[in-house]
Amino acid sequence: MRAKKDVSNRVKQIIQEFIHSPANTLKNPEDDPAWAGPLVGFCRGDDPLFAAFKRHVGFFHWTPLEIFNKTFPALQVTAAELAVVSWVLPQTKKTKADLRRETRHPSESWARARIFGEEANVKLRRHVEASLQAKGVEAVAPMLSPLWHMKHSERFGFASTWSERHAAYAAGLGTFGLCDGLITAKGKAMRCGSVVARFPVPPASRPYHDHRAYCLFFAQGTCGKCIDRCPAGAVTREGHDKLKCRAYLEETAAFVKSHFGFDGYGCGFCQTGVPCESRIPVKESKTSGATRKI
Repeated sequence: MRAKKDVSNRVKQIIQEFIHSPANTLKNPEDDPAWAGPLVGFCRGDDPLFAAFKRHVGFFHWTPLEIFNKTFPALQVTAAELAVVSWVLPQTKKTKADLRRETRHPSESWARARIFGEEANVKLRRHVEASLQAKGVEAVAPMLSPLWHMKHSERFGFASTWSERHAAYAAGLGTFGLCDGLITAKGKAMRCGSVVARFPVPPASRPYHDHRAYCLFFAQGTCGKCIDRCPAGAVTREGHDKLKCRAYLEETAAFVKSHFGFDGYGCGFCQTGVPCESRIPVKESKTSGATRKI
């Protein structure tokens, strides 16, 4: 048990130290940090949620064991030997406040977080992966694998072989909202990342019973503020229209280039100016299960 905690605690330390390093930057003249203090969670590679994701999303969606075996084909491991490390990187107070004031186009800090903040997140994935491997722990960041691809899901339209948000959900870090964003203890204004590694962890302790437990719209039949915030009309009471959302994101590229002087894009309106921006708005995290479970 001590060995399990040692690796888990070391991983948390690695992530915390990275967020306090110069790599966590918006690359603006003020050199503002891209992300606030992270959340870190773990789950086992044999967690039944990953098989459920595969059934719901498509046969192409990896389980932790599948991407681990593709990366380390010479090793013989079981899913129970693997851990999924997941982290949440919350937007800073300043970045959230900047976008909260906007109604049509992204603020500069938000667009920088989307581009340069995600660059930092990519570096963090590599750093966690490399740090574990340096200690003799085989590890892979699924999103960085050359095998990662976008795919077509019969049920959900475009999808991918690995989802950072779904890994975070499995690791107990949050549940989904009406706009498909992940609502965490530090809110929905965030990005996340993950690594699959060969070290033991106990089964995940998830403080919720269904995948929409933290969303006021689904848990209590109230709110829907993200509908009004969406400049693309991509969020309705029926859910999130991915095609409209993507089209609007592409539209913002010209605005970001002409107004802020770098190649980028961004939106995030459904993540700010809403009750779940920086917290879990539902008082009871263990809801009665009014929505279908995954």
